[in-house]
Amino acid sequence: MKLRIISVGHKMPGWVQSACTEYTKRMPREMSVEIVEIKPDKRAAGKNSEVVQEAEAKRILEAAGQDYLVVLDERGQEVTTLQLADKMRLWMESGRDVSLVIGGADGLHDGLKRKADWLWSLSRLTMPHGMVRVMLSEQLYRGLSVINNHPYHRE
Repeated sequence: MKLRIISVGHKMPGWVQSACTEYTKRMPREMSVEIVEIKPDKRAAGKNSEVVQEAEAKRILEAAGQDYLVVLDERGQEVTTLQLADKMRLWMESGRDVSLVIGGADGLHDGLKRKADWLWSLSRLTMPHGMVRVMLSEQLYRGLSVINNHPYHRE
């Protein structure tokens, strides 16, 4: 199974890339993590937030293909680490790849959220894009650690 972090945004600071790499390299081949960057749509003359979100949503869906679609949204379901591990077990059993979507500065189009198999909230707070990438990478590693009874996560 492959996990894809589909992230609207590019040119992340070095600390973001370094931290994400630290966690993604720890993942086994059977659950590898790939970060797919979607170039943000420009808010040129006449483009409002809705138009920008719609253009980005099309590119996100193309990148996700037939994957199980997880959209990160502050209004999504909050879960504990153990609940995330349970979700990850189900993903593994399904045999499908999983795409986890992080929106851009204008957020995500409502149509994309409706197509999601799961709306997940890392926090009710609005967080910097790079921080979400790092937190998501770490939580995926932590969830897998729980599944594998690795001592990284302690209850």
